[in-house]
Amino acid sequence: MAAVATCGSVAASTGSAVATASKSNVTSFQRRGPRASVTNDSGPRLVSIAGTRPSVRNGQLLVSTGLPALDQLLGGGLAVGTVLLIEEDKYNIYSPLLFKYFLAEGIVNGHTLLVASAKEDPANILQELPAPLLDDKCKKEFDEDVYNHKTPESNIKMKIAWRYQLLPKMEIGPVSSSRFGHYYDASKRMPQELIEASNWHGFFLPEKISSTLKVEPCSLTPGYTKLLQFIQNIIYEEGFDGSNPQRNILRIGIQNLGSPLWGDDICCAENGGNSHSLTKFLYVLRGLLRTSLSACIITMPTHLIQNKAIIARVTTLSDVVVGLESFIGSERETNPLYKDYHGLIHIRQIPRLNNLICDESDVKDLAFKLKRKLFTIERLHLPPDLSDTVSRSSKMDLAESAKRLGPGCGMMAGGKKHLDF
Repeated sequence: MAAVATCGSVAASTGSAVATASKSNVTSFQRRGPRASVTNDSGPRLVSIAGTRPSVRNGQLLVSTGLPALDQLLGGGLAVGTVLLIEEDKYNIYSPLLFKYFLAEGIVNGHTLLVASAKEDPANILQELPAPLLDDKCKKEFDEDVYNHKTPESNIKMKIAWRYQLLPKMEIGPVSSSRFGHYYDASKRMPQELIEASNWHGFFLPEKISSTLKVEPCSLTPGYTKLLQFIQNIIYEEGFDGSNPQRNILRIGIQNLGSPLWGDDICCAENGGNSHSLTKFLYVLRGLLRTSLSACIITMPTHLIQNKAIIARVTTLSDVVVGLESFIGSERETNPLYKDYHGLIHIRQIPRLNNLICDESDVKDLAFKLKRKLFTIERLHLPPDLSDTVSRSSKMDLAESAKRLGPGCGMMAGGKKHLDF
């Protein structure tokens, strides 16, 4: 399937700084009037799109993922025209939250949504989006949630806290609704009037595919083909390809991509007949995103994919890769060392835009916690092994965790690799 799109542009002309200097007898270095600093003869300097901001590093247009802490880890947000891949946790409990935060952020900012799933009806997914927390209400709800889950004061002022004093702080508190990114209450649902006022498109695979559809050999699976056609039509028909003046962003959310529900067999066999179908889909999808005002989030059960070469190709074809490792069903669930967290979050890949390679995050020691209302990302602070109730296996786990997490969490100043007290 060929995907052809015209190149869209978001930048506007900046004008000339010295065009009128001779008329007003001022230099270009002198302060102009307030009107001249905002507009010029050809119109506004920057195209303003709600819910976006330019990157301070390269000027690339960014959108929020719905989690300000994740935005911070990705360098300010998710770049327009890129793919965010979420590696699902084993029981698929926490990855749907990140998926819904991304969509909820789009509704709050008035962005157009495209929700694709082979498991749930997109209309039902929208009904489960978390409610936004704004301004004073956000501050009140956050303080209440933190108070209910606050650690004892004695644990905060532990002697080993000096190891974390020089580490950068994670932004987990609420901010004003006028700032980039919002916070959401996971215990409440988004008001129905906001959902009804939003512009969204749903792709439910069982409704789009007929059992009599014939597919040519060595091509994409029917589900992937139909989804690419659907995405391409929305981009072209609504002007997200730059053909029409567009002041909006298309947020694309694809749930459980690569699972058997999509007609893919990469999770069932190591060398299936459709082993290249997923990578072809991502290749064409990324081409559509690069030439449009759109951003995409994909959740994928990578832990079920038996062929590691496919995982490597999927990672290469994605711009941002974030993995969730839940403690449910593992020894860490009952390990007192990890009692304050629900799992680990791995930033496997972040984009290095305008380059041929991707970058890796320097932050390795990250954990997530689902409180009563908020999903937070924090640095993993391992407690001191001062209790007699900690088993020998827990002590070994602590030492191994210190070595795996690196110098940010576990390496002593004196060069010791183990935590000795």
